[in-house]
Amino acid sequence: MSAAKMEEGSANFGMIGLGVMGRNLVLNIERHGYSVAVWNREPEWVDQILNNKARGKQVVGAKEIREFVGSLEKPRKIMMMVKAGQPVDWTIDLLTPHLDEADIVVDGGNSHFLDTRRRERELAVQGVRFLGMGVSGGETGALRGPSLMPGGERNAYQDLRPILEAIAAQVEDGPCVTYCGPEAAGHFIKMVHNGIEYGDMQLIAEAYGILKSVLQLESGELSDIFSEWNEGLLESYLIEITNKIFTVMDEETGKPLIDLILDRAGQKGTGRWASQVALDLGVAVPTIHSAIEARILSGLKEERVQASQSIPGPETLLGSSDKKEIIDSVHDALYASKICSYAQGMALIQAGSEQYQWRVNLSEISRIWKGGCIIRARLLDRIQQAYLKQPNLPNLMVDPGFISGLTAAQPGWRKLVSMAQNIGIPVPAMSSSLAYFDSYRSAHLPQNLTQAQRDFFGSHLYQRVDKPDSDPVHTDWVGITGQQ
Repeated sequence: MSAAKMEEGSANFGMIGLGVMGRNLVLNIERHGYSVAVWNREPEWVDQILNNKARGKQVVGAKEIREFVGSLEKPRKIMMMVKAGQPVDWTIDLLTPHLDEADIVVDGGNSHFLDTRRRERELAVQGVRFLGMGVSGGETGALRGPSLMPGGERNAYQDLRPILEAIAAQVEDGPCVTYCGPEAAGHFIKMVHNGIEYGDMQLIAEAYGILKSVLQLESGELSDIFSEWNEGLLESYLIEITNKIFTVMDEETGKPLIDLILDRAGQKGTGRWASQVALDLGVAVPTIHSAIEARILSGLKEERVQASQSIPGPETLLGSSDKKEIIDSVHDALYASKICSYAQGMALIQAGSEQYQWRVNLSEISRIWKGGCIIRARLLDRIQQAYLKQPNLPNLMVDPGFISGLTAAQPGWRKLVSMAQNIGIPVPAMSSSLAYFDSYRSAHLPQNLTQAQRDFFGSHLYQRVDKPDSDPVHTDWVGITGQQ
């Protein structure tokens, strides 16, 4: 198909939004034998892709939305890769006057799942089928094979399935795409994916911080350590790229580039949404919370510099632990904390699935995360198997395989967190992961006192342990103690 000529109803697929992700997905789709029509709010972006990466390929461009929609075969299959929020609604409003019943619109951006639920219902009135689809893998994944998390009408997914399975990352047990569930299940799962990603990145940063601060390791040694770790239990995309980051030297100074990067991390919001939704659903995700808070604190660079000059830290010095022992402890703390991060994320997906009656298959979600996406890791094989054996597993930490892994890592994990706290190195994600682990495995927690306090000042009632089947009761604490 010529890029210069737009034929009526000839393109197999339509893409709106030609940023990095959008244009790479276009090239991925075209490479698998599908013709693609493209449109962008800024017409010059259409010219740019047609005159460069898409030159000579089965890609056609349109400057008007009517022309774009008309170029697509029916039922039309249109994907939007635009910024979340109002731009998605604006694009839908622009599209809908030109759509017919049974046409499919896919939002591939990082939209909030509640917005996706609303949009699906609004479009259903017109008979337009809407999918909210998480896309993970960054620009390289978009081009070579991402992990795709579509949710919405199942028949719309089935119509798109050949294209999605062709462009997705491929692993031993299939393409990294699956039907996640009705409504906004796909965007909910992508939100949780990003929350796990936040936790994973923070845990790796803490491991780096300890190795750098305590052992004074140079970038070459750090690269060697992470390279070795990537051959074992910690094998993952994030460990792999961390190893590579340590090998890059700054051309201007000749120093490791990592040492010249300001310690202020940004965020785009999806991790924060996961934290907020977890609170709404009553799911404990302390590793994810800690990762978000760590990024927020990193933004207070000027305040932290001033505080470092006026607030003294502990005087405790590092003990006599040898280098290898510390490195091994960091490895074990990172591995065990990583399990906790995934456990929290999967528990959040379970809660969302139950709340909205999506019936999400957690084993399948684990499978499609094994390739293409940012959190792909060897660990996901075991997570997939855990949910295959027990689909209603209440928490990953009670799976026999993970129990043994956590048990083996526990001594080093505890030693590392204790050491870091004693010498004043912040490890918020590792320490909150350990607290999560200890809380979950505790038959008794001190919240009986919390409930007594609530009943004392607010008559919130409590249940008695010796009468588990009885109704909640209230005690006249003021009358008994005389304390107002």
